[in-house]
Amino acid sequence: MRSNFLFLLSLTVLSVCSSFSLAQDFEVAPVRLDFNAEPGENQTKVINVTNHSNNKASFIVSISDFLPGSNGERQMMPPNTTRRSAANWLNINPSFFELNPGEQLPVQVTILVPGDEYGAVWSMLYIQPTREQTSWDADKALGAGVMVSGRIGILVNQSPSSNKNHSIKVTNLTEVTAAQDTIRKFSATIDNLGDKVTTCKVHLIASDINSSEEKQFPSFEVETYPKMTRNVTVELPKGELSPGKYAIAVIVDYGSKFALEGAQLVVDIE
Repeated sequence: MRSNFLFLLSLTVLSVCSSFSLAQDFEVAPVRLDFNAEPGENQTKVINVTNHSNNKASFIVSISDFLPGSNGERQMMPPNTTRRSAANWLNINPSFFELNPGEQLPVQVTILVPGDEYGAVWSMLYIQPTREQTSWDADKALGAGVMVSGRIGILVNQSPSSNKNHSIKVTNLTEVTAAQDTIRKFSATIDNLGDKVTTCKVHLIASDINSSEEKQFPSFEVETYPKMTRNVTVELPKGELSPGKYAIAVIVDYGSKFALEGAQLVVDIE
């Protein structure tokens, strides 16, 4: 289940919502599992898979690792090939199953955390329907008589409840507006110095230096990974501010228990 064979079965469709259906053929909920088992403990969560098609369908569950990128991308890797892989800790029951039209099946995902592992780990699960092939059109690279259609990905995070090592810093706030841009753009770097996968809410605030009036723009969320950086870009909508000198601040909120982090620079609005 954790071999390179199953990794090669995957195609590329990923959702970050609480549930996801692909072309109304099948649905998976949830598409994110956050485990908080302590070292030496096991914990089980359930994924519900529903067949919305008019035909009986077979499904397979596979595991992949990934390396988070600084711009939010994920470089997919074979299972158990990254330093923070959760692949070998996961047990999936069942990992192959059939569903009749309209039928739903709970898939149990159990994580068993080794006794000396206190840090954060992560992997991806993929659920995808298969169909039988003839020997004539079977993909020799897969070495099996099945063809894989589109998949749905489930993000798996694990970090013990006792792991309180959250630490976020914001640096390198600079303007990155290009000549052809119609709005002004600014980039900043979020450094995750802790040992937790941390969701950060990013705010853009413009403060008029002369009047001290502030204007806050819509926020958004990004996920940051331990000991890694995440680049974010914020946009200053055209016509939102009167001419003057402003302090542009990128503020990051990563929980009520922690102080806000941020960086700012002064710009002229004409």
